[in-house]
Order: sequence, then structure tokens, then C-alpha cells
Amino acid sequence: MMELWSLSPIQHSQKSTHLMREELCLSKENQAAAESVAESRGLQLAEHKAQVAALSESLADAERRVYEGELVRRKLHNIIQELKGNIRVFCRVRPVSAAEQASPDHDSDLCLDFPISGDLLGHGLTVSVPGNLTGQATAKHNFSYDKVFGPTAGQEVVFEEICELVQSALDGHKVCIFAYGQTGSGKTYTMLGSKECPGMIPRAMTQIFDSSRKLAETQGWAFTMQASMMEVYNEEYKDLLAKKARAGTEPKKHTVLHDTTSGTTTVTDLTCVDVSKPERVAALLAEAMEKRSVGCTALAEQSSRSHMVFTLKIDGHNAGTDVRVAGVLNLIDLAGSERVKDSGAVGDRMKEAQAINKSLSALGDVIMALANKDKHVPYRNSKLTYLLQPCLGGDAKTLMFVNVAPTREFAQESLCSMRFAAKVNACEINPRKSVNVKA
Repeated sequence: MMELWSLSPIQHSQKSTHLMREELCLSKENQAAAESVAESRGLQLAEHKAQVAALSESLADAERRVYEGELVRRKLHNIIQELKGNIRVFCRVRPVSAAEQASPDHDSDLCLDFPISGDLLGHGLTVSVPGNLTGQATAKHNFSYDKVFGPTAGQEVVFEEICELVQSALDGHKVCIFAYGQTGSGKTYTMLGSKECPGMIPRAMTQIFDSSRKLAETQGWAFTMQASMMEVYNEEYKDLLAKKARAGTEPKKHTVLHDTTSGTTTVTDLTCVDVSKPERVAALLAEAMEKRSVGCTALAEQSSRSHMVFTLKIDGHNAGTDVRVAGVLNLIDLAGSERVKDSGAVGDRMKEAQAINKSLSALGDVIMALANKDKHVPYRNSKLTYLLQPCLGGDAKTLMFVNVAPTREFAQESLCSMRFAAKVNACEINPRKSVNVKA
């Protein structure tokens, strides 16, 4: 090939021109290819942008439908609870204990019968009360409640019936669940249970925390929860989570303050603990039970001499929708009801029994006044009812367990408990008049 330096000027120019034409063609081809790629990528980018916009719109629509669906679920859930009754009564019969079966000092024959078919199956029972006088016939009394649990019903079966009520607290409602009954009837077991068979309080905490976590993961909710534990002993409030008072100092006095505008209740100098796990609540329960007032009576070696009130305050906020909820769950292990003459109480035990019976009577009076829509509801007749005032009326949901013993030895006490529960069960507080749900 002839080198460029050996060519004539004309030939050199022609050669250079030819090379430049080739370079120009190549550049044009490269430009066309680049423009084609750019156009293709531009189309792809536009397609991607359209897909992102469509997916964003679909996501927003899905989130809106989830939010609307949650609103409908909450409304339907609340309607179902109201149709069931804002105040309900469940009867739970404990099993005959091994000590009752083994000792001749106990009349362990059964005094309760349960229907085996018909409308009252699972809702009714009959108590047979022996006559007090020789030759006096046994009297039979029939009762029906919203639910009756026999001696074989386990804790999980019982909780299944109240779990929807617990959910109402997470939805922003005020909920009260009581355990009522004579000393030794199984109230504390129902509410607290054992390590192997947890009761209503630990099971409720597990449900609350599991549900709140799922709502946080799927719908963007954030919840904060505070637990407190009090007892009402001899018509005085006592903080069961308070640190031990120094020697020579008086325990703090607590005052209950109700804000009628917001519907909230505060107790002065009450220990409130932030909780986020069921295990934390279990530790608080163990701490509180060590401080609770108990004593020995003729009816039980370990008798609760106070009303124990576990309160969980729930505040929820959804950042996406800016919706807020505030619920309260009160779980209450009432002191054992008992007739003073049967309990063998004297001195301090007599004073305790009188205070217990007075406050239980006041609780019944409040529920009856609410049901009758009386202008005056006697909340102040008892420290217990005054503490729970916002959670007993209005839109609050209340459930009472009446715990009874199954044997003839306690037939008269069981009859008294079931009569009280029957009065409560006959009450209707704010019954729902109509149902109207819109998505």
C-alpha cells in the first residue's frame, strides 16, 4: 500500500477526503444506532414510569380498600358485641377438688345439673339446695345466662368466648371483665390461671400484643400500652406495683379523677408501666400478687380480701390515615362474696368481709341503675364502682363471670351468687335499636 507521504498533493487530498467520508458515515451510523437505543430506552423508561404510576395507584387503591375494610370490620364487630349485649354474664363451674373428694368433712355430692339438650344447652343450669331443717325438701332453682361452662371446660374454651370482647379494647372501646363469686369458687384461677393453664388476663395480653403487631405490619398502626394494677381493700386504693415505702413513711394515698370531656380516668401517684410484650405483663402480675391482701377464713385457707383491678390503656395511631384510637381493658378479680356468719370472720376479717359485701352490693346497684336509666347512678357508694365509672356505662362493654362451686356443701353460697348474676344478666345497657352499615 502506497504511503500517504509518497502521494501527490491532489492524491493526498482525495485520499483524506475519502477517509473523512468513511469516518462521517461511521459516525452517522453510530449516531443512528445511539438514537435508536436512546429512543428504545426512552420508550422503556416511559413504560417503566407508566408501570410505576399504575402500581402506585393500585397500591393506594388497595390501601384505601384495606382501610375502608378495617373501618367496616370495626363497625360490624362493635355491632355484634352490642347485639350480644353491652353487659353479659357467663357462669363457670369449677371441678370438685381432690381435697373435697378425699375428706369426709366435705359434702362433695354435686348440687348442679346441666341440660343435655334444647335451647338451654350451654346456657342453663339447676342448683339443688338442701333444706336447712330435718325433713325439709331440697329446693331446685333454675338459671340461664349468656353462657355456662361446666367443670370440664378448659381455659382456652372459656377465653374463646371472650376474645372478641378483648378485641373491642384494641378497637378503641372501654371494656370491663369481672370475676365474681364466693370465696374458693375459682375466680382467681379464671382470671390468672397457672403457668400450665394461663387465665383470662395473660391470654388477653397475648391476643392484644399479637393483634397489634399484625396491624402494625399490615396497616401501619403504632400502639403504645400502659399497664397498672390496683386493689381496693377496705374501701381504700392500693397500688400493687408501687415501690415499698420507706420505714416510718405512710403509703401514698390515691385519688381518682374523671375527665368527663375526654372520658379518661387518672389516679394520682399510680404506677403505670409501658408494656410491649406479654412476658412483661406476666412479671407485673407476679409482682402484684405478692402484695395483694389475702387471708384465711372458714371457707378458704387463701381468700382474696380485696378487689384486684388490672388496667391496660391502649393508644393507637395510624400515620397513613391519621386515625387515632384509645381503648381501656379492665380485668377484675373481685374479692370473694360470702355470708359473714359462714365465713367465721371476726375482728379484721369481719371488717374485710363487710367492706367486700358492701362494695359488691354497690356494684349491683350501679348496674341496675344503668339498666333502669335512673337519673342518679350511685357510683360513689363504693371505691370500686367510682374507679370504674367510665367503663360501666355509655358505650362500654361489660362481662361478668359468676364462678360457683359444684358441691352441696356450698349450695347456698352458689345460689346467692347465681341470683346476683341473674339480676345482672337481666339488665340491658344501651341496647342497639337498628343496624346500618356502609362501606
